[in-house]
Amino acid sequence: MIPRTHIIIFAKAPLPGFAKTRLIPFLGEEQTAKLARALLFHAIDQALQANPDSVELCVTPDVSASCWQTLSLPDALTMTGQGEGDLGQRMARACKRVLNTHSRVLLMGTDCPALSADILKQAATMLTDHEACLLPVSDGGYALLGLSQFEPSLFEAIPWSTPQVTRLTRERCQALNWRIAELDELHDIDEPKDLVYLPDTFNWVKQEAVNAK
Repeated sequence: MIPRTHIIIFAKAPLPGFAKTRLIPFLGEEQTAKLARALLFHAIDQALQANPDSVELCVTPDVSASCWQTLSLPDALTMTGQGEGDLGQRMARACKRVLNTHSRVLLMGTDCPALSADILKQAATMLTDHEACLLPVSDGGYALLGLSQFEPSLFEAIPWSTPQVTRLTRERCQALNWRIAELDELHDIDEPKDLVYLPDTFNWVKQEAVNAK
């Protein structure tokens, strides 16, 4: 039997000056890296708690980079490298590979701590009778894309990191006559103004946001 649901977490190494760079002017490189690490482990924890058939951490830089060896990642994860190309090419490659062996894939990042295990379970269930599932975020992108079929046009010529991402992805699905399920909009943590949306477990950095007002 083909395994049902595989979760891919797309992640950058939580290194100073490399991850969450738009927060660096506000938090500094070290605190920003600390936050990026906390967000990474939070995303991993939620993905594993969702109890899918498998969870993959798809990373940049490649898995051979020393930074990944120092993080004590859970044994339940498999790790792959994102490889070359723009974000769309990398995500498309990962989704296509997974859908060769699984009936559903959930592609998520690490920027949306409100993306919980329960929401991941809900998204997987939606893919029982939908070809796609989207979880929009307030900046116009998405925190999760779920697919039960692969279609390269969902990843081609998309202006990533712009307010057009979710709209264009939705339009591509509609052009395919796909059934698309949408979850309630959440917030990514990309800029200082977004820090107020961190959950209480991130209070150490939320206080920085309050103090900055």
